[in-house]
Amino acid sequence: MKVFRYFEKSLKECVLTIGNYDGIHLGHQTLINHVISESRSLQVESAVITFEPHPKEFFSPQKAPQRVISLREKLEFFQAHRIDRVYVIKFNKKFSKLTASEFIDILKLKVKTIGLVVGSDFRYGNMREAGLDELKTSGIKVTQPGTIFLEKERISSSLVRDALKQSNFTRVEALLGRPYMISGRVIHGEKRGRTLGFATANIHMFHKSPPLSGVFAVKLDSFYGIANLGVKPTFGGINKLVLEVHLFNFSKEIYEKHVHVTFYKKIRDEKKFKNAEDLSQQISTDIKAVKLFFNL
Repeated sequence: MKVFRYFEKSLKECVLTIGNYDGIHLGHQTLINHVISESRSLQVESAVITFEPHPKEFFSPQKAPQRVISLREKLEFFQAHRIDRVYVIKFNKKFSKLTASEFIDILKLKVKTIGLVVGSDFRYGNMREAGLDELKTSGIKVTQPGTIFLEKERISSSLVRDALKQSNFTRVEALLGRPYMISGRVIHGEKRGRTLGFATANIHMFHKSPPLSGVFAVKLDSFYGIANLGVKPTFGGINKLVLEVHLFNFSKEIYEKHVHVTFYKKIRDEKKFKNAEDLSQQISTDIKAVKLFFNL
């Protein structure tokens, strides 16, 4: 899979889809699957255009939604599904000012788009000036798959975000078609967990602010454990979420490894304890709850 940070002129035609793809839920996957099947049928490349930052983060950073997945996790998904090329386009003032016709020229002349797969709400151009009606006159073949519903609700990133805030992982899995996961690199931390009797793997997340926090039953790759995703209030607090995972019966060296943490159940909210001893006692109780959940 080739990843581009700008619209480099391609020598090969493609079938393309465009979107933020936050979460890559079942609705997104329907679009991606159409891109793959159409591109193979036409014997051209499959391609995705996505944006960094999210347009809402550019226009209203204080009101922007929390991200369901990181850019790296999106790219991992695209690669696993054998997308040929992905354009990660910087969404800035210059890009936002492109007219609809200028954007279509980029798709046709640089990306070499012969087929475009989009949802019913797709808009493009400065101030979202154009939509499906204008797109169908562009000379690019447009495919609009049907909308995907769950329990009569249109599947969307907002639905996934709401389910994560409620820690309803059964619903999240139904919306995503897979369990919820956060990936990151294991880094050295303050080693405070060792002093409490529970060594942890500190995960450097690529998320800025995932829409959940607390103590959870998780698996780090294939290993069972308990995770705290929070701001460490007992030790003075910090200004961003940190993911720490204590693994059961684990002694391997995994510093600098890229790992995936899958969430299964919320045990409790994060809270501030009077002292480290009280926290340690609570962790022991939490571990028993996680082991009971996993039937360990």
